[in-house]
Amino acid sequence: MTQLNDLRAGAPSVTVSQEWDGRSLPALVRADVPGIGLADWISARKPLVDDLARRAGAVLFRGFEVTDSAAFRTVMGALSDEVLKYGERSSPRTEVSDNIYTSTEHPADQHILLHNEQSYTENWPLRIVFCCERPADRGGRTPLADSRKVLARLRPQTVAKFERLGVQYVRNYIPGISLSWQETFQTDDPEQVRAYCEDAGISVEWVDGLQLRTRQTRPALHRHPVTGDRTWFNHAVFFHVTSLAEEICAGLRAALGEENLPYNTYYGDGTPIEDETLAELRAAFTAETTGFDWELGDVLLVENMITAHAREPFEGPRRILAAMSDPVATIREGAAA
Repeated sequence: MTQLNDLRAGAPSVTVSQEWDGRSLPALVRADVPGIGLADWISARKPLVDDLARRAGAVLFRGFEVTDSAAFRTVMGALSDEVLKYGERSSPRTEVSDNIYTSTEHPADQHILLHNEQSYTENWPLRIVFCCERPADRGGRTPLADSRKVLARLRPQTVAKFERLGVQYVRNYIPGISLSWQETFQTDDPEQVRAYCEDAGISVEWVDGLQLRTRQTRPALHRHPVTGDRTWFNHAVFFHVTSLAEEICAGLRAALGEENLPYNTYYGDGTPIEDETLAELRAAFTAETTGFDWELGDVLLVENMITAHAREPFEGPRRILAAMSDPVATIREGAAA
Protein backbone atom coordinates (compact mmCIF):
# COMPACT_ATOMS: atom_id res chain seq x y z
CA MET A 1 0.00 0.00 0.00
CA THR A 2 1.44 3.37 -1.04
CA GLN A 3 0.07 6.24 1.03
CA LEU A 4 0.02 9.92 0.15
CA ASN A 5 1.97 12.43 2.25
CA ASP A 6 3.71 9.66 4.21
CA LEU A 7 0.80 8.25 6.24
CA ARG A 8 -2.24 10.25 7.21
CA ALA A 9 -2.53 13.38 5.07
CA GLY A 10 -2.93 15.54 8.17
CA ALA A 11 -5.79 13.56 9.73
CA PRO A 12 -4.91 10.76 12.18
CA SER A 13 -8.19 8.95 11.53
CA VAL A 14 -8.18 8.99 7.71
CA THR A 15 -5.81 7.02 5.49
CA VAL A 16 -5.12 8.14 1.91
CA SER A 17 -3.74 5.35 -0.27
CA GLN A 18 -2.63 5.60 -3.86
CA GLU A 19 -2.32 1.80 -4.10
CA TRP A 20 -4.46 -0.74 -2.25
CA ASP A 21 -5.32 -4.39 -2.79
CA GLY A 22 -3.01 -4.39 -5.81
CA ARG A 23 -4.76 -1.51 -7.62
CA SER A 24 -4.10 2.20 -8.14
CA LEU A 25 -7.45 3.01 -9.79
CA PRO A 26 -9.32 4.26 -7.88
CA ALA A 27 -7.18 5.77 -5.13
CA LEU A 28 -8.62 5.08 -1.68
CA VAL A 29 -9.49 7.54 1.10
CA ARG A 30 -10.61 5.53 4.12
CA ALA A 31 -12.09 6.76 7.40
CA ASP A 32 -10.59 4.54 10.07
CA VAL A 33 -13.05 5.51 12.79
CA PRO A 34 -16.82 6.18 12.57
CA GLY A 35 -18.41 9.60 12.62
CA ILE A 36 -16.08 11.53 10.28
CA GLY A 37 -18.05 13.82 7.97
CA LEU A 38 -16.92 13.44 4.38
CA ALA A 39 -18.14 16.88 3.29
CA ASP A 40 -16.14 18.56 6.06
CA TRP A 41 -13.09 16.43 5.34
CA ILE A 42 -13.20 17.35 1.63
CA SER A 43 -13.79 21.05 2.34
CA ALA A 44 -10.66 21.18 4.50
CA ARG A 45 -8.54 19.36 1.90
CA LYS A 46 -9.95 20.34 -1.49
CA PRO A 47 -6.54 20.79 -3.20
CA LEU A 48 -5.50 17.33 -1.98
CA VAL A 49 -8.72 15.76 -3.30
CA ASP A 50 -8.41 17.53 -6.67
CA ASP A 51 -4.79 16.47 -7.07
CA LEU A 52 -5.50 12.87 -6.12
CA ALA A 53 -8.48 12.63 -8.49
CA ARG A 54 -6.54 14.04 -11.43
CA ARG A 55 -3.48 11.89 -10.92
CA ALA A 56 -5.21 8.61 -10.06
CA GLY A 57 -8.26 9.19 -12.29
CA ALA A 58 -10.79 8.35 -9.56
CA VAL A 59 -11.04 8.37 -5.76
CA LEU A 60 -13.05 5.99 -3.59
CA PHE A 61 -14.12 7.45 -0.23
CA ARG A 62 -14.92 4.62 2.17
CA GLY A 63 -16.06 4.48 5.79
CA PHE A 64 -17.61 7.96 5.92
CA GLU A 65 -21.18 6.62 6.15
CA VAL A 66 -22.76 8.62 3.30
CA THR A 67 -25.93 6.55 3.13
CA ASP A 68 -28.69 8.75 1.67
CA SER A 69 -29.28 11.38 -0.99
CA ALA A 70 -29.25 14.31 1.47
CA ALA A 71 -25.82 13.38 2.81
CA PHE A 72 -24.59 12.78 -0.74
CA ARG A 73 -25.83 16.21 -1.86
CA THR A 74 -23.87 17.79 1.00
CA VAL A 75 -20.75 15.98 -0.20
CA MET A 76 -21.35 17.26 -3.73
CA GLY A 77 -21.61 20.80 -2.37
CA ALA A 78 -18.16 20.37 -0.83
CA LEU A 79 -16.73 19.01 -4.07
CA SER A 80 -18.12 21.63 -6.44
CA ASP A 81 -20.06 24.87 -6.75
CA GLU A 82 -21.67 23.55 -9.97
CA VAL A 83 -23.66 20.36 -9.54
CA LEU A 84 -25.40 19.81 -12.86
CA LYS A 85 -28.78 18.79 -14.14
CA TYR A 86 -28.75 15.78 -16.45
CA GLY A 87 -29.31 17.28 -19.90
CA GLU A 88 -29.11 15.85 -23.45
CA ARG A 89 -29.87 12.47 -21.96
CA SER A 90 -28.87 9.10 -23.35
CA SER A 91 -30.05 6.83 -20.52
CA PRO A 92 -33.02 6.64 -18.15
CA ARG A 93 -32.44 8.11 -14.68
CA THR A 94 -34.70 9.42 -11.93
CA GLU A 95 -33.95 12.62 -10.03
CA VAL A 96 -34.25 11.83 -6.32
CA SER A 97 -33.23 15.25 -4.93
CA ASP A 98 -31.55 18.46 -6.08
CA ASN A 99 -29.46 17.28 -9.09
CA ILE A 100 -28.96 13.88 -7.50
CA TYR A 101 -30.05 11.01 -9.75
CA THR A 102 -30.27 7.26 -9.76
CA SER A 103 -27.53 5.60 -11.75
CA THR A 104 -28.60 4.39 -15.19
CA GLU A 105 -31.77 2.33 -14.92
CA HIS A 106 -30.99 -0.42 -17.41
CA PRO A 107 -32.13 -3.97 -16.58
CA ALA A 108 -30.03 -5.65 -13.91
CA ASP A 109 -28.94 -8.51 -16.20
CA GLN A 110 -27.33 -6.17 -18.75
CA HIS A 111 -23.78 -4.84 -18.92
CA ILE A 112 -23.33 -1.11 -19.33
CA LEU A 113 -20.14 -0.63 -21.34
CA LEU A 114 -17.24 1.61 -20.41
CA HIS A 115 -17.82 5.23 -21.36
CA ASN A 116 -16.92 8.79 -20.38
CA GLU A 117 -20.05 10.58 -19.27
CA GLN A 118 -21.66 12.75 -21.99
CA SER A 119 -18.55 12.84 -24.18
CA TYR A 120 -20.94 13.19 -27.13
CA THR A 121 -21.98 16.68 -25.94
CA GLU A 122 -20.20 20.01 -26.25
CA ASN A 123 -20.25 20.72 -22.50
CA TRP A 124 -19.69 17.53 -20.55
CA PRO A 125 -19.13 17.25 -16.78
CA LEU A 126 -15.53 17.06 -15.67
CA ARG A 127 -16.66 14.80 -12.85
CA ILE A 128 -19.29 12.18 -12.19
CA VAL A 129 -19.71 11.02 -8.60
CA PHE A 130 -21.48 7.90 -7.30
CA CYS A 131 -22.80 6.99 -3.86
CA CYS A 132 -23.74 3.49 -2.71
CA GLU A 133 -27.08 3.54 -0.88
CA ARG A 134 -27.37 -0.24 -1.21
CA PRO A 135 -24.88 -2.67 -2.76
CA ALA A 136 -26.17 -5.56 -4.84
CA ASP A 137 -26.42 -9.04 -3.38
CA ARG A 138 -24.13 -10.23 -6.17
CA GLY A 139 -22.23 -8.35 -8.91
CA GLY A 140 -23.05 -4.74 -9.73
CA ARG A 141 -19.51 -3.38 -9.67
CA THR A 142 -18.65 -0.11 -11.43
CA PRO A 143 -15.58 -1.02 -13.51
CA LEU A 144 -13.11 1.73 -14.38
CA ALA A 145 -10.51 2.23 -17.13
CA ASP A 146 -7.88 4.96 -17.44
CA SER A 147 -8.62 6.74 -20.73
CA ARG A 148 -5.00 7.90 -20.99
CA LYS A 149 -3.84 4.30 -20.96
CA VAL A 150 -6.59 3.20 -23.37
CA LEU A 151 -5.31 5.80 -25.82
CA ALA A 152 -1.71 4.62 -25.37
CA ARG A 153 -2.73 1.07 -26.38
CA LEU A 154 -4.16 2.12 -29.75
CA ARG A 155 -2.19 1.92 -32.99
CA PRO A 156 -0.87 5.30 -34.19
CA GLN A 157 -2.82 4.96 -37.44
CA THR A 158 -6.07 4.36 -35.53
CA VAL A 159 -5.50 7.41 -33.37
CA ALA A 160 -4.54 9.57 -36.35
CA LYS A 161 -7.70 8.66 -38.29
CA PHE A 162 -10.01 9.41 -35.37
CA GLU A 163 -8.10 12.58 -34.59
CA ARG A 164 -8.51 13.73 -38.20
CA LEU A 165 -12.18 12.77 -38.65
CA GLY A 166 -13.74 12.66 -35.18
CA VAL A 167 -16.83 10.61 -34.36
CA GLN A 168 -20.33 11.09 -35.78
CA TYR A 169 -23.25 10.13 -33.54
CA VAL A 170 -26.61 9.34 -35.13
CA ARG A 171 -29.67 8.94 -32.89
CA ASN A 172 -33.28 8.11 -33.66
CA TYR A 173 -35.72 8.78 -30.84
CA ILE A 174 -38.20 5.91 -31.09
CA PRO A 175 -40.64 5.42 -28.19
CA GLY A 176 -40.46 1.92 -26.79
CA ILE A 177 -37.03 1.31 -28.31
CA SER A 178 -34.92 4.26 -27.16
CA LEU A 179 -35.42 7.36 -25.08
CA SER A 180 -38.04 9.67 -26.52
CA TRP A 181 -36.92 13.10 -27.63
CA GLN A 182 -39.14 14.55 -24.92
CA GLU A 183 -37.15 12.73 -22.22
CA THR A 184 -33.79 13.33 -23.85
CA PHE A 185 -34.25 17.09 -24.14
CA GLN A 186 -36.65 17.49 -21.19
CA THR A 187 -39.30 19.34 -23.18
CA ASP A 188 -42.48 18.66 -25.19
CA ASP A 189 -41.79 21.58 -27.52
CA PRO A 190 -40.11 20.75 -30.87
CA GLU A 191 -39.06 24.39 -31.20
CA GLN A 192 -37.07 24.15 -27.97
CA VAL A 193 -35.39 21.03 -29.31
CA ARG A 194 -34.52 22.84 -32.54
CA ALA A 195 -33.07 25.80 -30.66
CA TYR A 196 -31.04 23.61 -28.31
CA CYS A 197 -29.65 21.54 -31.18
CA GLU A 198 -28.78 24.58 -33.26
CA ASP A 199 -26.84 26.03 -30.35
CA ALA A 200 -25.12 22.67 -29.66
CA GLY A 201 -24.07 21.93 -33.23
CA ILE A 202 -26.56 19.09 -33.72
CA SER A 203 -28.39 18.62 -37.01
CA VAL A 204 -32.11 17.86 -36.73
CA GLU A 205 -34.30 15.88 -39.12
CA TRP A 206 -37.95 15.01 -38.60
CA VAL A 207 -38.54 11.73 -40.44
CA ASP A 208 -42.08 11.68 -41.87
CA GLY A 209 -42.76 14.67 -39.64
CA LEU A 210 -42.86 12.49 -36.51
CA GLN A 211 -39.59 10.71 -35.74
CA LEU A 212 -36.66 12.85 -34.66
CA ARG A 213 -33.21 11.98 -36.02
CA THR A 214 -30.11 13.88 -34.89
CA ARG A 215 -26.49 13.88 -36.04
CA GLN A 216 -23.52 15.43 -34.31
CA THR A 217 -19.80 15.18 -34.93
CA ARG A 218 -17.41 15.50 -32.01
CA PRO A 219 -13.66 15.04 -31.47
CA ALA A 220 -12.50 11.58 -30.43
CA LEU A 221 -9.58 12.85 -28.37
CA HIS A 222 -9.32 15.66 -25.88
CA ARG A 223 -6.89 17.19 -23.41
CA HIS A 224 -7.91 17.65 -19.80
CA PRO A 225 -8.22 21.43 -19.32
CA VAL A 226 -6.31 21.40 -16.01
CA THR A 227 -3.74 18.61 -16.33
CA GLY A 228 -3.21 18.71 -20.10
CA ASP A 229 -3.48 14.91 -20.23
CA ARG A 230 -4.39 13.62 -23.69
CA THR A 231 -7.21 11.08 -23.44
CA TRP A 232 -9.46 8.80 -25.48
CA PHE A 233 -12.77 10.58 -24.80
CA ASN A 234 -15.78 9.58 -26.90
CA HIS A 235 -18.73 7.19 -27.23
CA ALA A 236 -17.54 5.57 -30.48
CA VAL A 237 -17.78 2.03 -29.11
CA PHE A 238 -20.52 2.61 -26.55
CA PHE A 239 -23.10 3.85 -29.08
CA HIS A 240 -22.07 1.56 -31.94
CA VAL A 241 -24.87 -0.84 -32.81
CA THR A 242 -22.51 -3.85 -32.64
CA SER A 243 -21.99 -3.19 -28.93
CA LEU A 244 -25.49 -4.57 -28.36
CA ALA A 245 -25.99 -8.28 -27.87
CA GLU A 246 -25.63 -10.03 -31.23
CA GLU A 247 -29.28 -11.08 -31.47
CA ILE A 248 -30.52 -7.58 -30.52
CA CYS A 249 -28.17 -5.92 -33.02
CA ALA A 250 -29.32 -8.24 -35.81
CA GLY A 251 -32.99 -7.78 -34.87
CA LEU A 252 -32.79 -3.99 -34.87
CA ARG A 253 -30.99 -3.90 -38.19
CA ALA A 254 -33.55 -6.21 -39.75
CA ALA A 255 -36.55 -4.36 -38.32
CA LEU A 256 -35.42 -0.74 -38.65
CA GLY A 257 -32.65 -0.55 -41.21
CA GLU A 258 -29.34 1.24 -40.68
CA GLU A 259 -30.74 4.77 -40.86
CA ASN A 260 -33.34 4.23 -38.15
CA LEU A 261 -31.21 2.56 -35.48
CA PRO A 262 -31.68 4.14 -32.03
CA TYR A 263 -27.93 4.77 -31.79
CA ASN A 264 -24.99 4.29 -34.09
CA THR A 265 -21.56 5.79 -34.61
CA TYR A 266 -19.39 6.51 -37.63
CA TYR A 267 -16.24 8.35 -38.42
CA GLY A 268 -16.89 12.07 -38.51
CA ASP A 269 -17.23 12.03 -42.31
CA GLY A 270 -20.06 9.49 -42.07
CA THR A 271 -18.07 6.45 -43.18
CA PRO A 272 -18.37 3.19 -41.19
CA ILE A 273 -15.92 2.35 -38.43
CA GLU A 274 -14.19 -0.87 -39.47
CA ASP A 275 -14.89 -4.09 -37.53
CA GLU A 276 -11.18 -4.55 -36.85
CA THR A 277 -10.95 -1.03 -35.44
CA LEU A 278 -13.90 -1.64 -33.13
CA ALA A 279 -12.22 -4.85 -31.98
CA GLU A 280 -9.01 -2.93 -31.30
CA LEU A 281 -10.87 -0.34 -29.23
CA ARG A 282 -12.68 -3.01 -27.22
CA ALA A 283 -9.43 -4.85 -26.56
CA ALA A 284 -7.80 -1.65 -25.25
CA PHE A 285 -10.71 -1.05 -22.87
CA THR A 286 -10.64 -4.65 -21.67
CA ALA A 287 -6.91 -4.53 -20.99
CA GLU A 288 -7.27 -1.43 -18.79
CA THR A 289 -10.42 -2.43 -16.90
CA THR A 290 -10.33 -2.73 -13.13
CA GLY A 291 -13.03 -2.91 -10.47
CA PHE A 292 -13.93 -3.07 -6.80
CA ASP A 293 -16.91 -4.28 -4.79
CA TRP A 294 -19.27 -1.59 -3.51
CA GLU A 295 -19.80 -1.19 0.24
CA LEU A 296 -22.67 0.69 1.88
CA GLY A 297 -21.84 4.40 2.12
CA ASP A 298 -19.05 4.39 -0.48
CA VAL A 299 -18.61 7.54 -2.57
CA LEU A 300 -16.70 7.26 -5.86
CA LEU A 301 -15.37 10.42 -7.52
CA VAL A 302 -14.55 9.81 -11.20
CA GLU A 303 -12.47 12.35 -13.11
CA ASN A 304 -14.58 11.99 -16.23
CA MET A 305 -12.05 13.06 -18.89
CA ILE A 306 -9.40 10.74 -17.45
CA THR A 307 -11.41 7.67 -16.46
CA ALA A 308 -14.22 5.74 -18.13
CA HIS A 309 -16.79 3.88 -16.04
CA ALA A 310 -19.21 1.00 -16.62
CA ARG A 311 -21.65 -1.28 -14.76
CA GLU A 312 -21.68 -5.03 -14.34
CA PRO A 313 -24.90 -7.07 -14.15
CA PHE A 314 -26.18 -7.73 -10.66
CA GLU A 315 -28.62 -9.70 -8.54
CA GLY A 316 -30.81 -8.39 -5.73
CA PRO A 317 -31.67 -4.77 -4.92
CA ARG A 318 -28.94 -2.26 -5.82
CA ARG A 319 -29.16 1.52 -5.47
CA ILE A 320 -26.29 3.70 -6.60
CA LEU A 321 -26.86 7.45 -6.76
CA ALA A 322 -25.08 9.69 -9.27
CA ALA A 323 -24.30 13.38 -9.66
CA MET A 324 -22.36 15.36 -12.25
CA SER A 325 -20.36 18.53 -11.69
CA ASP A 326 -18.00 21.09 -13.17
CA PRO A 327 -19.05 21.70 -16.79
CA VAL A 328 -15.99 21.80 -19.00
CA ALA A 329 -17.01 25.12 -20.60
CA THR A 330 -16.81 26.83 -17.21
CA ILE A 331 -13.31 25.44 -16.60
CA ARG A 332 -12.19 26.58 -20.05
CA GLU A 333 -13.63 30.05 -19.53
CA GLY A 334 -11.91 30.30 -16.16
CA ALA A 335 -8.59 29.29 -17.69
CA ALA A 336 -9.01 31.81 -20.49
CA ALA A 337 -9.79 34.60 -18.03
